[in-house]
Amino acid sequence: MQTDIDPRSLIGRKAFDRNGHKIGTVDEVYLDDATGIPEWAAVRTGLFSRDAFVPLEPSALLDDGLHIPYEKALIKDAPDFGVGRHLSPEQELQLYRHYSLSLPPPPPDVPDKDFGRLAGQDGA
Repeated sequence: MQTDIDPRSLIGRKAFDRNGHKIGTVDEVYLDDATGIPEWAAVRTGLFSRDAFVPLEPSALLDDGLHIPYEKALIKDAPDFGVGRHLSPEQELQLYRHYSLSLPPPPPDVPDKDFGRLAGQDGA
């Protein structure tokens, strides 16, 4: 999916499964903690139903809505974590497994910048 899309523009869009059947409406968008890139969407699957979490990669945003490359039944069976709360790493892992997605690589280690060193010291 395009990574330069404003996540707010997804909210309220219709969501469709791989066969073009309407699943529901995008209710929330969740950003990756490390990158800030939209990673998951919560789709309201019906008037009295719950929200189903769907991966934004490899989904596609087209003029008519968000197209998710999975069957409607698989999407509706996604783990339910409720909306409006942060997804924990364990919950994300459950979603990756549910959709048989490859786990993302771990974030690169940030080298120690020695922030305790005083300005003007040459480090010797």
